Amino acid sequence: MKDQLLELITLVSSGCMTDEEIARIADEAAQAYADPAAFLAANPDINYDDSFPIPLGEWVVVGSLPETVLFQGDDYPQLFQAVTDSFGPQVEFTLKPKQLAKVEPLKALNRIQVQLSALYKEKGGYVLVDFSEPLDDELQAVLVYTSDLPRVMELAVAVGIYAAPAYEALKAAQSE
Repeated sequence: MKDQLLELITLVSSGCMTDEEIARIADEAAQAYADPAAFLAANPDINYDDSFPIPLGEWVVVGSLPETVLFQGDDYPQLFQAVTDSFGPQVEFTLKPKQLAKVEPLKALNRIQVQLSALYKEKGGYVLVDFSEPLDDELQAVLVYTSDLPRVMELAVAVGIYAAPAYEALKAAQSE
């Protein structure tokens, strides 16, 4: 499982984390998945209990990702603001978070996805991917290179972390 976690974290980090950070998180998460009681005993400062809706190993992964990798918000303008902040001022976005304020969620997500698809053409752009179970915010996502999306989905299933392309997931949910 550690190798799968290592690859998954590498792919969702899109170059925003060092190999050492990724290896540490994968190692800790693998330990937490394998023996939650032992992991908690060895790390008494961890604030986790059985009331959390996700397994300890997943909680270690999600809680260890920096805000340049894991984006959170209570609405799409907040989520998109977190995404644009992660790129810094050197990347100019034509879409602005405030333009999403009065737009229905599916249209907002479509606009975000169109903007992200236009970035980093060598990798086919980015896909906004819902990632894990949001704990503190309504929305929680990572950016994945379009070319890496099939492998990310495969790895997420293998390790048991929920992941779905955000636009497609909301579109499917609304058509049910």
